[in-house]
Parts: sequence; structure tokens; C-alpha cells
Amino acid sequence: MARAGTRLIDRPEFKTKPKPITFLAGDKVSSAVAVMSEKNYGSVIIVDKQEKVIGVVTERDIVKKLVNAGLSSKNTKLEKIMTKNPRVANENDNVIDWLRIMSNDRFRRLPVVDEKNKIKVIFTQGDFVSYTWPDLIYQASQMAKSSFMRGFSINSLLIFMLVYAVAIFATVRAFIN
Repeated sequence: MARAGTRLIDRPEFKTKPKPITFLAGDKVSSAVAVMSEKNYGSVIIVDKQEKVIGVVTERDIVKKLVNAGLSSKNTKLEKIMTKNPRVANENDNVIDWLRIMSNDRFRRLPVVDEKNKIKVIFTQGDFVSYTWPDLIYQASQMAKSSFMRGFSINSLLIFMLVYAVAIFATVRAFIN
């Protein structure tokens, strides 16, 4: 069982972050830009008619795919510039797993959905900064312990420790003699 605070939903940010702004793929970029500017958001989520996440539009997408291409925000649909099929986490997923995935795959925004695949929050890499080193070390030690202990009963572990202690004692005794 995951320790409290290791699931995305257990992070303090999960409850305090405002709900992401959503748009349909056919909406105009200008509508998204207006809301992003008004709310000071760095991205919007693109959903289908069932509210399933199908894309993300970030400030970077607007600059690179719209402005740099000389397109009009009033005439261009979000589907033309969105990042399609973004990685999406479930609210019960493990924080450490997503830290690793975001770092390895080099993306900064993580849409998080509930069991019905409805968008709940967007986590950014910055939201994980408060996940302190002691938390990471504790989590890693728990994972190592569960991996190592999986095949051992407590009796097996005690016997292993006894054999190890006898071997160390015999080695020291042989070294002294």
C-alpha cells in the first residue's frame, strides 16, 4: 500500500490547484489565448465531447506552431497546434513514477484524471519541487525493502543473518590465527 502523500491525489497541490481550462479541438486559438491571458495559465487542455483529454496547448505551442508559422489565432483551430495524445496520469498513480517519466521523457505538464477519465488538475514539474529529498529517500527505501523482502519470510531472513554472522566470525577468526 502506498504511503500517504505518494499518490498524486495525496499531494497538497491536488486540492489547491484550480481546475484546468478545457476547450474542444475545433475551438479557435484566440479563445484559448484570451482565457490563458486572463487567468495567467500556461496551458489549456483539449477534450473531446465525452470530456476525455485528447490534447494540450501550451504557450510554447502557440509561439512555435502559430506565431512562428504566421497563422492567425482568430482563424486557426486548437487541433492544428495542440500536442496530441499527451501523457495522462490517474489521480491514484504514484508521484515517484511520474517524476521519473516526466524527467526521462522531457515534458513539463501532466494532466491528471479521475477514474472516469475526467480532468482534475494539471501537475507541472514545479509542483513536485516540494517533494523533498527525505520523502524521495524514504520512498526508495520502501521500494527496495518490498522488492528484497518479497521472496523471504522472516524466518528465512533470520537464518540468512545468522549464516552471514557465522561466516563473518569464521573469516575474522581465520584472519587472527
